[in-house]
Amino acid sequence: MIDLGAFIGQIFIIVLLVVLAIFVVVVLFRSIRIIPQAYAGIVERLGRYQRTLQPGLNLLVPFVDRLRPLVDMREQVVSFPPQPVITEDNLVVSIDTVVYFQVNDARAATYEIANYLSAVEQLTTTTLRNVVGGLNLEEALTSRDNINGQLRVVLDEATGKWGLRVSRVELKAIDPPTSIQDSMEKQMRAERDRRAAILTAEGTKQSQILEAEGRRQAEILRAEGDKQAAVLRAQGEAEAIEMVFGAIHAGEPDDKLLAYQYLQTLPKISESPSNKLWIIPSELTEALKGIGNALGGRDEGGSATGSPKRPTTAARRAEYSAASDAAVAAAREAASDADAIANEARSTTPGAIRSDDAAPAEGGAGSA
Repeated sequence: MIDLGAFIGQIFIIVLLVVLAIFVVVVLFRSIRIIPQAYAGIVERLGRYQRTLQPGLNLLVPFVDRLRPLVDMREQVVSFPPQPVITEDNLVVSIDTVVYFQVNDARAATYEIANYLSAVEQLTTTTLRNVVGGLNLEEALTSRDNINGQLRVVLDEATGKWGLRVSRVELKAIDPPTSIQDSMEKQMRAERDRRAAILTAEGTKQSQILEAEGRRQAEILRAEGDKQAAVLRAQGEAEAIEMVFGAIHAGEPDDKLLAYQYLQTLPKISESPSNKLWIIPSELTEALKGIGNALGGRDEGGSATGSPKRPTTAARRAEYSAASDAAVAAAREAASDADAIANEARSTTPGAIRSDDAAPAEGGAGSA
């Protein structure tokens, strides 16, 4: 028969062993702590800071040491909601900010500040209002780098004792009021229209300048061409005069031919439209007399073939001789005048001979 007291004693021992095993497990569980990478743990012993646990396996004193929530040591990015900020020109703008910070001291982040995220947000808002409050709207829109730099310096200095390091502060958006946005759009549209008008005017100006320059160059080239043509024309006329005079002197014409050519040249002098007055030289009468005597002698010779030759008196013979001598003298005088003109043409430059002067010279050469 089983002893009841012994049975109860065995059950008590078994229960005691189970309780002891559970206690050992709990003690081991509370004594061993594994800290993940990029995290840190704050250990308090009897309510007082004892040490900071590093990543890896750590041992604690059970029921004496207490581990606080782990602190994230990685760089954190926090975007704060838009904050209304008044600029220097009394305009309310809404600014969104993004703060990049990192906890570099877990003890300070735990004991120096109750909630460092809220503290960073409030400090960013106040600092932003101080910085932007000293700028007008245009400066605030165009000076983001300056504002970011000032915010980072102030936040980094203020959060240093909290165990935080602010690496960057960025302004995500600066939104002016709707009325200001409409005014800015109108201003930018007017500025673009002004620039377009200026560019159009500059283009028109350059176009007109180039067209005027082209016309000037064309006139210069046309004048150069007229000049060269006049020079070449004068040279040709001078060479023609020289050739005519050379041919006349080489042919040695008689007196009757010179008188006849002289009479043919006189009408050409009056053909020029610039001649308002035509002066008939005194030698014309003598030349006419010589031509008339020559023709009269030819007619007499022709009539002699058909009828008996009429006797010629000494007086008529002397009159014919005098008229012939006068015609020859007039032709020689015209030839001498032509020689003088030719010599003058040779001595001057080719460009100095004009077309109106070349016509009388040719007439004189023909008469010579």
